Amino acid sequence: MLSCHYIQKGLFFSRPPVPVASLLPLLTSCLARVLSLFPALAGRLSTRPDGRIFISCDDSGAEFYHAAAPSLTLSLLLPDSADVPAAVKLLFPLDGALSYHGHFLPISNFQITELADGALFLGAVVNHAVVDGTSLWNFFNAWAEICRGGIPASPDLRRSYFGDSKAVLRFPSGAGPEVTFQMDAPLRERIFRFSREAIFDLKSRANRRSPKLVDDSNALAGIHEEQIPDGGLEALAPVVKEDEISSFQSLCAMVWLSVTRARKRLAVEATTTFRMAVNCRHRVVPPVAANYFGNAIQSIPTKALVGDIVGRDLSWAAGLLHASVVAHGNETVRRGVAEWEVAPRCFPLGNTDGAGITMGSSHRFPMYQGNNFGWGNPVAVRSGRANKFDGKMSAFPGRDGGGSVDLEMCLAPETMSALLLDEEFMSYVSADNLMI
Repeated sequence: MLSCHYIQKGLFFSRPPVPVASLLPLLTSCLARVLSLFPALAGRLSTRPDGRIFISCDDSGAEFYHAAAPSLTLSLLLPDSADVPAAVKLLFPLDGALSYHGHFLPISNFQITELADGALFLGAVVNHAVVDGTSLWNFFNAWAEICRGGIPASPDLRRSYFGDSKAVLRFPSGAGPEVTFQMDAPLRERIFRFSREAIFDLKSRANRRSPKLVDDSNALAGIHEEQIPDGGLEALAPVVKEDEISSFQSLCAMVWLSVTRARKRLAVEATTTFRMAVNCRHRVVPPVAANYFGNAIQSIPTKALVGDIVGRDLSWAAGLLHASVVAHGNETVRRGVAEWEVAPRCFPLGNTDGAGITMGSSHRFPMYQGNNFGWGNPVAVRSGRANKFDGKMSAFPGRDGGGSVDLEMCLAPETMSALLLDEEFMSYVSADNLMI
């Protein structure tokens, strides 16, 4: 992940009941305490003489900023039925930083911004070579717990699950890697909300049965998401019937079908790829600890012809995704690690052929749950400009819970316009998204 941008994720909060000035000492003192549990986030990257890169936990420190945005309000930044405002990207520091830059930049950076209406935005910018989404939200939850007076569990910092890596990433220029996608390409970004009922309907279509037969207890129990179980950090991921297409796989299939249909210039004989970022902690034997701190993700690619995706029914595409997920077990994960050891490379993030979709983040991450810093729960989750390109999607839990999902979708402008006119896709989107 050294060629990827730092992760940029943040939470909006309504106006707190006390002055922000009184919250700053709490946030900073508790940040210092939680960093003692997550020492990598206060360190820097370092390259040894043999070329191997490691994390130096040298207490170089994290950065914390306090900013004000007197021209911005919660309603301006969270509009209904509209694209995500560009101003949201201004709420994150270190915009454009690559993870390799952790050699001279802080590995973690945080900023709290006061809006004109008193609302707050707490943003985190963290090195993606050091953490995946599971680790980031574990950290966020631990910070909030300390702010509430609690004592969070320590993360698992072991690096012995796969043995000592001998691989060395070589950068001939000496300047490190470059981002692997076009950063200045025009994009539209929008949040699409899907209710529990809409997702159940998609799941019934994917499994070719009546919605009333869908077991509500299995809602969104797919095994392919990066996740933190509802039972806490010590709980293992839920097990899903291998012959049943999950709710989230069904939703992804609808996205794959609809976005491919909206890309009017694709030839029917072209190949389209749907990539899922997956948490491998529970996929290997013996399993990696659920609270392992680091990167434990791989990408699952599923390929098909454009003509097949748009010409067949939803269950066919969902079945392809399901088969890829089920097959990604211990042997597949370890084979991927072994292949990387032989030929190490930076992850090629992007959409070079214009026919790809990459699904990241997870609706199972505790973005709302556990992130009360002492003045109330978050009201929205947003991300910055980092690692965004045509076809990049991120799954968030719906604010209302209950199995609802928010999808952050980044698409070329003409594709987004066509998607908003797709009657089948929009019929599953919650009503507050229906205005174009």
